[in-house]
Amino acid sequence: MNVYEIIDKKKRGLELNQTEIEYLINGYVNNEIPDYQISAWLMAVYFQGMTDRELLALTNCMTKSGEIVDLSSIMGVKVDKHSTGGVGDKVTLVVAPIVAACGGKVAKMSGRGLGFTGGTIDKLEAIPGLKTTLAEEDFFNMVNEIGLAVMGQSADIAPADKKLYALRDVTATVDSIPLIASSIMSKKLAAGSDKIVLDVTVGSGAFMKDKENAVQLAEKMVAIGNGAGKKTVAILTNMDVPLGKMVGNNLEVVEAIETLKGRGPEDLIAVVVEIASTMLYLAQIGTKEECMKKVKRVIADGSALEKLKLMVERQGGDGSYIENPDQFEKAIYQHEIIANNSGYIGTMNTEECGKAAVLLGAGREVKDDPIDMTAGIQFNKKTGDAVKQGDIVAIAYSSSKEKLQQGVQKISDIYDIVDKRPQ
Repeated sequence: MNVYEIIDKKKRGLELNQTEIEYLINGYVNNEIPDYQISAWLMAVYFQGMTDRELLALTNCMTKSGEIVDLSSIMGVKVDKHSTGGVGDKVTLVVAPIVAACGGKVAKMSGRGLGFTGGTIDKLEAIPGLKTTLAEEDFFNMVNEIGLAVMGQSADIAPADKKLYALRDVTATVDSIPLIASSIMSKKLAAGSDKIVLDVTVGSGAFMKDKENAVQLAEKMVAIGNGAGKKTVAILTNMDVPLGKMVGNNLEVVEAIETLKGRGPEDLIAVVVEIASTMLYLAQIGTKEECMKKVKRVIADGSALEKLKLMVERQGGDGSYIENPDQFEKAIYQHEIIANNSGYIGTMNTEECGKAAVLLGAGREVKDDPIDMTAGIQFNKKTGDAVKQGDIVAIAYSSSKEKLQQGVQKISDIYDIVDKRPQ
């Protein structure tokens, strides 16, 4: 088989067959095909796209390049969820305990944050003592016994994706919808769950800035999942404003706990109820309406919160922090951002909100950056909210005076007060 001919075929918009795709990807992973030829193929895909058949073949090949987790020892239907990322997205911390409390099984592998997007593993590690590296047997036993476990993603999952992504990053092909879809789904398929719910965020704080592209991405990922024999559903959620009021690791864990106590912000509750009930529906727990009622009931009766506490304790964490979140360490410095005039909060650039949180110390600019667990932002006012001159619209938190000043300036620039309430 000839790499040149495969690149030329894709360049002309012709469909590659499974054998050609496998030859290309396996050859690259095994260092038999050089970067410059794969770069040319990536750019051809960028401009010509991929058919659903090509995309399924690519994703399956990437999935099989490493470890595929066998969850067959876990009883019942295993349901996974994945978010395409955003600002203030603490949904997994709330949804996983809810699904477990309703009788579902969540064997979740999550990642760390990078750039303006936060990571579930970082947030969990804000809980003192909690371990996100688990032995496989302990992971399986936890899910069997309490219905859930959340651990860090293995380095052996889809190594082809890691290698391809590094090349996409330096060849301006990151924002290719087929390549994004195959990257996400190769990891989800390797994680071994039976059913998958995709939270596809759309807006200024998401990778997909507009609804049209978000729908395309969702459709591609659903086609891959269903084609691989995993029932897959996608839900589009709004990331034109930060999700909830809190951004930052300690802050978001506390907000997740409050949400499980029934005291969460309206937008976060809406997303959580929709995603959790869809996961339960796919797990055949009941009709969609019955599952929504179950979700609301386990929040109201405290059993979802109890599941979170059980998970934390089983993973070595201090469960008293779930009962009493006031114990979480507070930032040394804080600064209130005040409204200069009256009106309504206009459109917020959510990506800039995320970048402000990174400046405060809550996130990473490169993967080895340390994180300040106490740093972050409390958004008292968001798009559409009425404000009066002198109102506190946000509070910035950090353990560094210098970082606090940088973050405060960024947050102040984000807020735009307008005369007319925006849509």
